[in-house]
Amino acid sequence: MYSQNGLEGSIQVVQDPRIDSLVGIHISMNKTKLQNPDNYDIEGYRVQIFFESGNHSSTRAREVMENFELEYPDVPAYLSWQAPNFRVRVGDFRTRMKAEAFLQRIMKDYPNAWVIKDEIKFPSLK
Repeated sequence: MYSQNGLEGSIQVVQDPRIDSLVGIHISMNKTKLQNPDNYDIEGYRVQIFFESGNHSSTRAREVMENFELEYPDVPAYLSWQAPNFRVRVGDFRTRMKAEAFLQRIMKDYPNAWVIKDEIKFPSLK
């Protein structure tokens, strides 16, 4: 390494050894996560179009999801269950503004829908 005047110098870094341990754990976790293509999730937004619990909520959630997929085939839909509720969320939006724009587009069909922060699928690079 050379300084501004062309003379050779040295740098000494003093840090807690636990930092290297934490960095190693972080790298290991990322490698493990990337081995499964289903784990390519990032923070983003979705529009929740269904949220219900009860005896027939599973059937109704599937119907809502199927109808949505017929009407908006280019927008992914996700069905999930978190006790005691079934929910259907749609889209993989990087920004809240894009999610809000899509919400306005579907509001007539889904008047009780709302934007929610969620982990979304990483956009495919085309």
